[in-house]
Amino acid sequence: MPDGFLNLHKPAGWTSHDCVAKLRRLLKTKKIGHAGTLDPAATGVLPVAVGRATRLLQYLSSDKAYRAVVQLGTTTDTDDLDGAILTQMSASHLTQARVLEQLSNFQGEIEQIPPMYSAIHVNGQRLYDLARRGDADTMDVPSRPVIIHSIDVLDWQPGESAHITLDIACGTGTYIRSIARDLGQALGVGGTLASLIRTQSSGFTLDTSIALDTVSEQPNHIDLITPALVMGHLPKIVLSPEAARRWCLGQRLAIEPTVALEQPLRVVTETRPFLGIGVFRLRDDQPYFAPKMVFEQVG
Repeated sequence: MPDGFLNLHKPAGWTSHDCVAKLRRLLKTKKIGHAGTLDPAATGVLPVAVGRATRLLQYLSSDKAYRAVVQLGTTTDTDDLDGAILTQMSASHLTQARVLEQLSNFQGEIEQIPPMYSAIHVNGQRLYDLARRGDADTMDVPSRPVIIHSIDVLDWQPGESAHITLDIACGTGTYIRSIARDLGQALGVGGTLASLIRTQSSGFTLDTSIALDTVSEQPNHIDLITPALVMGHLPKIVLSPEAARRWCLGQRLAIEPTVALEQPLRVVTETRPFLGIGVFRLRDDQPYFAPKMVFEQVG
């Protein structure tokens, strides 16, 4: 199995870890990892790295996009419909204009408290472990900044349990369940996430994702996406063949910085589309270019 990336369409009811475990068996390799965990009930894009490409997971782009259906008038202990219902009240008085007014407060850089049932660590323990033991109510979960690039309304269904369908583009670490919860709270009726599809993650999109069933049916005929394509979001630096050879051997190159220090750069030559990740650094106030991660060697 070559090294590369798989744009997996995660099915409902599977954890992200379940998907990776299944792929290890299908592709007959232990070196598989994923980026951006999805909740079991959620579906959609799950970027998967295979082989040496797992070393590149940390360099994937961080932006994500989701299609979410928020149910207003209901709250649950997990902030989605998989949880136990805590409260229910009528949302029949709500209008789309009123909801849009509140949605404007959820764009840009905002402070967000993660759901109680999440993998966030508090005092060295995961929140979902504390929640299952009944200890989460005593925890002071700190808010954290997240970035919401845009929220677009696709559909509005008024009623006792009103539903609004949203397209949300956001940065890493954003919980869509928290948006559903906080939107409902701002509207005074409570809210929970009814369904979630991740439509984009780390440069991968839903329309080119591959179903797990498809991989199961023909595991030997899956074309992995090359690291050169996946790392295309990073600025590049073009080295001569000799400089590339020295760089791959771990040598420092005396090159004037073209970007900020420690900014990851995609290293290429005129004939090699991806050799690895490099960074500019200083030593004795002198700049140099050094390897951060060598992916391919130059012979």
